[in-house]
Amino acid sequence: MKNIYHIHGMSCNGCRSHVEKTLSNVDGVTNATLDLEKAEATIEMASHIPLGTFENALEKEGGSYTIHSPGEAPKSEDVAKHKKAKKSGKGNGTFYCPMHCEGDKTYDAPGDCPVCGMDLVEEQNLSTTASEQFTCPMHPEVVKDESGSCPICGMDLVPMEADSSAEEKSYKKLLKKFRIAIAFTLPIFIIAMSEMIANNPLYEIMPQRNWNWVQFALSIPVVFYATRMFFERAYRSIKTWNLNMFTLIGIGAGVAWVFSVFGMLSPDFFPAQFKTESGAVHVYFEAATVILTLVLMGQVLEARAHSKTNSALKELLKLAPNKAIKVVDGNEEEVSIDAIEKGDILRVKPGDKIPVDGKITEGDTTVDESMISGEPIPVQKEIGDSVSSGTINGNTSFLMQAEKVGSDTLLSQIIHMVNDASRSRAPIQKLADTVSSYFVPVVVIISLITFAAWAIWGPEPAYVYALVNAIAVLIIACPCALGLATPMSVMVGVGKGAQNGILIKNAEALEKMDKVDTLIVDKTGTITEGKPTVEKIGVFGTEYSDNQVLQLIASLNNSSEHPLAEATVKYGKEQQIEISKTENFNAVTGKGVEGTVHGKKLYFGNAKMMEYAKAALSSDMKAEGQDYQKQGKTVSYLSVDEKVVGYVVIGDRIKSTSAKAIKALQDKGLEVMMFTGDNENTAQAVASELHLTDFKAEMLPENKLEEVKKLQEQGKVVAMAGDGINDAPALAKSDVGIAMGTGTDVAIESAMITLVKGDLHGIVKARNLSHKVMQNIKQNLFFALIYNTLGVPIAAGILFPFFGILLSPMIAALAMSFSSVSVIGNSLRLRGADID
Repeated sequence: MKNIYHIHGMSCNGCRSHVEKTLSNVDGVTNATLDLEKAEATIEMASHIPLGTFENALEKEGGSYTIHSPGEAPKSEDVAKHKKAKKSGKGNGTFYCPMHCEGDKTYDAPGDCPVCGMDLVEEQNLSTTASEQFTCPMHPEVVKDESGSCPICGMDLVPMEADSSAEEKSYKKLLKKFRIAIAFTLPIFIIAMSEMIANNPLYEIMPQRNWNWVQFALSIPVVFYATRMFFERAYRSIKTWNLNMFTLIGIGAGVAWVFSVFGMLSPDFFPAQFKTESGAVHVYFEAATVILTLVLMGQVLEARAHSKTNSALKELLKLAPNKAIKVVDGNEEEVSIDAIEKGDILRVKPGDKIPVDGKITEGDTTVDESMISGEPIPVQKEIGDSVSSGTINGNTSFLMQAEKVGSDTLLSQIIHMVNDASRSRAPIQKLADTVSSYFVPVVVIISLITFAAWAIWGPEPAYVYALVNAIAVLIIACPCALGLATPMSVMVGVGKGAQNGILIKNAEALEKMDKVDTLIVDKTGTITEGKPTVEKIGVFGTEYSDNQVLQLIASLNNSSEHPLAEATVKYGKEQQIEISKTENFNAVTGKGVEGTVHGKKLYFGNAKMMEYAKAALSSDMKAEGQDYQKQGKTVSYLSVDEKVVGYVVIGDRIKSTSAKAIKALQDKGLEVMMFTGDNENTAQAVASELHLTDFKAEMLPENKLEEVKKLQEQGKVVAMAGDGINDAPALAKSDVGIAMGTGTDVAIESAMITLVKGDLHGIVKARNLSHKVMQNIKQNLFFALIYNTLGVPIAAGILFPFFGILLSPMIAALAMSFSSVSVIGNSLRLRGADID
């Protein structure tokens, strides 16, 4: 019989294979296959097996997975257990593995990763509306949302200190344990090293056997308290067969400590080569405790370094203001940011942070948008202009109307995008994952071979050499640095991009952007400013005047959201034209619009729209339009009842940075092409000004999509930059879609990279950033791989026959700890990288 079960808690192929193996090993199961996307398990069995049997099997394996009967929907508490939580407040309470062993899987309590054993890291609280609270210094039970005086004693209330993050608490806890480990390990080390002193003064106090017992007593707090978690993680890794760095540490240090205890209790069991002149067995309490203490030091350093890798996200969170000034019936009142609703009128004073997204309704000012766009020069703002949450007002007060609040603001969306991207996995991570999956078993085998080789061919005392070198191999071969190589670079790189106005959807975009060899750019809103203005209204014949043509065009376009349409409506209002009601309005993608005004059927758009309307353009009409098109202008025609009666000339200035950016990209070896829905003459004029050798005009959305496919079939790695709805299909199909932040939501959703400023120079920055991140990842992988490639043979004693050099397990532990810290340190260099 065959049944389909719902499995909850799987987030990666590692989870899938682990659960599949667990279910397949249940007695009575003939075959079990899992579908990660559907979160379903198809189980074949000879006879019915109770659900509880499968539940027990998954629970014993140590994974946090749940299984449900066929047709039974997952319980809400199970869903909440495994989905990423978006909690507000001072503590987030959501934890993830910094090496992303299980993809996006998160946990609701601190601990260590069940796959790699690393300490889980707390996800930043992404709420941008956390309100400040106040308390009385004399009566801490008094807590209020606003400042004021204590109702009990009358003292001024003071701001409450935010609770320490779990990240900070974890660091302090590790630091405390490290200090304890140092306090007990240092005397053990001194006692052990005193054996190298002639006429050891310690032996005058008491014999070596007794000093061994002192070392044993001092080692207990280190092994069973300060570093106990290492052994717990090692045990769990072996139990679940998720072998990791702690497997090696636990085995290596554990063997050294157990051997020493056994040697003290049963010295007669060991041959003479294991004993000192006094007859006591050589003990390795100092090796075990020093190794564990050094590994703990590495954990402390990593905990501190982790807080720096997501510093960009923390800085973004600091941009969110807590308070705002709300204007109600002419009166101003300070309110919490949570109390602001869409449509509220707010007062922003000089130097204040803008509280939410909206439009200026009164006054003009300059706004420092560098924290979002990366551009240091303040931007001039006037009535009708948009302002964004977190940016800083200049020296003039103004009124604004709230349009987007809470999680809808640009700042909030940036924060969530940065967080999600920093948690994503780059394709290159698969290399590290593949190596790591075989690494630990191979190291254990090498360690056993090392022991055997030294025991058979090593000098006396051969078994002592064999034990020490086998332990050194286990300790130095830590795969931690390999696992951290990619996620640390991605986290820092994504944050660096956000600080420069480059929003990256996932790590894959970073990796692909470095491989792009062909860039397609849209014209309107991408190369040009996207702020078209009407330069001329023209008429054909004498049936309609200029104002009548403008009145019909503005009335028809009043129902359209296209930038060109908005330009004509705005111009019509400036000319005090009366806007009439339009019926049966319809937008024809890539061509124009149609509708009925005053009972007349109107068509407005390009030459293809006139063909669609069956309204013939004479050669004189085309020639008149082409004169403007050759100047880089856009010409749209109006037909009334299948007769072309007029046209409008619209200009859209090329952005000042476009030419420089395109030149920079071409110098980097990219082929830059322009696709536009505009006519051939206008496209030719723009292409000539920008020195573009390849462009395509009169492109419909489906044409852009087809061209992207053709380029990809030729082996090109294609990036597409655009800002409109008609760009969305091509953006989604391209290898890297780049959306201008000034464009439509549809385009931004379809893209892998969004440029907040909507500037082509942002593509140059994105390209440079991706190159530096990939370079950094490759450096990290090289350091990690070369470290283990050289470290393991040296620890095994390959240099001993030639130079008499052996690697102490303690030195191996020190090197292993600093290998991980060096990878994080190298990743942090990206924060200062120049990507302009």
